[in-house]
Amino acid sequence: MGRGLRAVLALGLLLLRLAQANFAPYFFANGVGSTNGNMALFSLPEDTPVGSHVYTLNGTDPEGDPISYHISFDPSTRSVFSVDPNFGNITLIEELDREREDEIEAVISISDGLNLVAEKVTILVTDANDEAPRFIQEPYVVQVPEDTPAGSSIAKVHAVDRDTGSGGSVTYFLKTPHSTKFSVDRHSGVLRLQAGATLDYEKAQAHFIAVVAKDGGGRLRGANVALSATTTVTVNVEDVQDMAPVFVGTPYYGYVYEDTLPGSEVLTVIAMDGDRGKPNRVLYSLVNGTDGAFEINETSGAISITQSPARLRREVYELHVQVTEVSSAGTPAAQAMAPVTIRIVNLNNHPPTFYGESGPQNRFQLSMYEHPPQGEILRGLKITVNDSDQGANAKFNLRLVGPGGIFRVVPQTVLNEAQVTIIVENSAAIDFEKFKVLTFKLLAIEVNTPEKFSSTADIMIQLLDTNDNVPKFTSHYYIARIPENAPGGSNVLAVTAVDPDTGPWGEVKYSIYGSGADLFLIHPSSGIIYTQPWANLDAEGTARYNFYVKAEDMEGRYSLAEVFVTLLDVNDHYPQFGKSVQEKTMVLGTPVKIEATDQDAEEPNNLVDYSITHAEPANVFDIDAHTGEIRLKNSIHSLDALHNVTPSGDHTWSLEVQAKDRGSPSFSTTALLKIDIVDTEMLSRNPMAAFLMQTKDNPMKAVGVLAGIMAIIVAITVLISTATFWRNKKSNKVLPVRRVLRKRPSPAPSTSRIEWLKFRRTKAVDKFVLREDPPNENCNNNSLGSAPPPKAPAPPPPPSMAPSMGPAHWMVPTVSGSLAPQQPHPSPKPKAVGRPVQSALVSELRQKFEKKNVHNKAYF
Repeated sequence: MGRGLRAVLALGLLLLRLAQANFAPYFFANGVGSTNGNMALFSLPEDTPVGSHVYTLNGTDPEGDPISYHISFDPSTRSVFSVDPNFGNITLIEELDREREDEIEAVISISDGLNLVAEKVTILVTDANDEAPRFIQEPYVVQVPEDTPAGSSIAKVHAVDRDTGSGGSVTYFLKTPHSTKFSVDRHSGVLRLQAGATLDYEKAQAHFIAVVAKDGGGRLRGANVALSATTTVTVNVEDVQDMAPVFVGTPYYGYVYEDTLPGSEVLTVIAMDGDRGKPNRVLYSLVNGTDGAFEINETSGAISITQSPARLRREVYELHVQVTEVSSAGTPAAQAMAPVTIRIVNLNNHPPTFYGESGPQNRFQLSMYEHPPQGEILRGLKITVNDSDQGANAKFNLRLVGPGGIFRVVPQTVLNEAQVTIIVENSAAIDFEKFKVLTFKLLAIEVNTPEKFSSTADIMIQLLDTNDNVPKFTSHYYIARIPENAPGGSNVLAVTAVDPDTGPWGEVKYSIYGSGADLFLIHPSSGIIYTQPWANLDAEGTARYNFYVKAEDMEGRYSLAEVFVTLLDVNDHYPQFGKSVQEKTMVLGTPVKIEATDQDAEEPNNLVDYSITHAEPANVFDIDAHTGEIRLKNSIHSLDALHNVTPSGDHTWSLEVQAKDRGSPSFSTTALLKIDIVDTEMLSRNPMAAFLMQTKDNPMKAVGVLAGIMAIIVAITVLISTATFWRNKKSNKVLPVRRVLRKRPSPAPSTSRIEWLKFRRTKAVDKFVLREDPPNENCNNNSLGSAPPPKAPAPPPPPSMAPSMGPAHWMVPTVSGSLAPQQPHPSPKPKAVGRPVQSALVSELRQKFEKKNVHNKAYF
């Protein structure tokens, strides 16, 4: 009973333990070519980019617990991969190189937290065509005899490519196959001399051959590539004995003079082996033509005379020198021959000699005027040249050494003796201003003699001056600036002209002329220009003058230059108002303008600033300092506000306005301005009054408006007439001819009232006549008193108008002063209408324009 119970308990405990057991995770084995699993038989190309995802570890846990992945490497090797522990993604972190490491061993593991399963895997690194062929045993330098037969092998190149497959196979070819005498075997790399080609040491001692080794190509980073390498094979050509000796410095000529001693060396011939790589020794010998008069040193090639020149029978000897190579064995080899010409010459011991009128002379002098005629002979030079030798030894050439192209010598070749003639060739170059003295050397040098004896004579030509130059100013124009207040006789500037001629011909006389020269004088000798003693310069009248100065020598040769004189403005004018006392009418809210002008010519002297120096009252007006516009202060917007400022209720205000220029020193002028102020409401009720108010300071504006109205009326009349004409023409109607006779209107009686402007009576506008203030005789430019208002111009003659149906009243704009109403007078009736209204308007405008020209002031 107790045993059975214990067995049951043991079995229960065993079952409980089995129920609590945890099984280890494991990898999936997906086989070859799979990119996930346990990396069994996994391979990777060596050109795989670093950072690429190359594989995914994949496994599971029987209990379904979370699993993690790990990868590790031997500590002595590189860590090539990294793994994501959660997803098993394996990434390449080191660059692969199959040629250095063709397989990688790693340990991969999978864990569920309790159990760890590790497996050792081997990753194969597959080849990519990333290695170029590499030549071994470089450099390639070979020695090849020049007599090597065509087709012979002269060298072999070898290149190794560490890639496998087609990428590791190497073929060879020449980089420039058509420009060389060599060829290379495609597979073995053997370099051969091409068929029909020969080497020649004397033409080229070395050849440089570029050989290219190229692999068979393969895949690299997804593309088919073929890699290559280049090496240079240096072929040094070795010389062989295949060339005959060569003479150097041919042809050979020698001269024997009458005083040469026997045994003297005449000349030396030089020969060398044509094979310069390994030259043989050479020996010299005379073959024929010596007649026993000459001998040669067999080793040095020096030819010597064996007899006295006086005993020689011929003048010319033609010798033949033979040179023989001696081989290394001591036997004669190749030979060569060269002719040698030796001439027997009488002694040339007399150089050419120059003679003057008194014997041998080596210095000649002459004085002459500059610029002689072309081809003129220098007759003042008496020169003879002579060489006492005979024959060819007495032949010599003559030439002038010095400034070229000026003179030439005749004759140029002399035999024994000649009279020397020097002729002018370039007259313009014989210039006293350039050369006071011309110096030449007359050279005589032998032509056909080995000594080339020569002699020289100095020729000095003293030039005399003539008047061949025109005075020239140092500038084509001169610019001067002087202040306008310079007193009379002030210096302006000095002009300078130079005449290179000497003496009286070089003296210059100055004069001025031109339209702007009236205020100026010039000193005839010094060229100083100054103002006339009485000259009063004024920049405001004429600011610039220009005239011409003339420089003339004693024979009338001259040149001109232009002078520009600018007057510098001086602040010598006060600003001027049109009137010292002015009257203006200001419409409320609209400024009035006062203007002063400064007659100075330049800024800032003629710039004017305005200011109010005195006002009654002082708190009503502001003035623009630059434009002169006067307006009410911003606080005044109505006549009521104006009355509050001026309790007296007067509508006329007086201002003293100052105009001050910006010159230094500054000048100023004041004017008295009386201003009437009119409300805009009154003007708005009568447009005509508003128009006259606006144009009273500018009557031309009114004239322009009337002219525009008249032009519109004329245009309408022309249009109506044209339309009527074409209508009648189209209807083919013949209208009767009518002659209208009009009686000329009789002139108006002299006592009649002239109507000038007629306005319709309105309730808002009263009738005014002008009452003049008594004149102020003491007003001046700076007066503070009131000035009389301008008188109204006489009204123009009345235009012919239709009879008035009722009494008309005079209405004129207000001006500074008091205005009083006046009863209108009835207008006389015209007897007849003499002309159209348009003619009356034209007459009225014409008369108003004439009145304006007479008074030259605005009509108020």
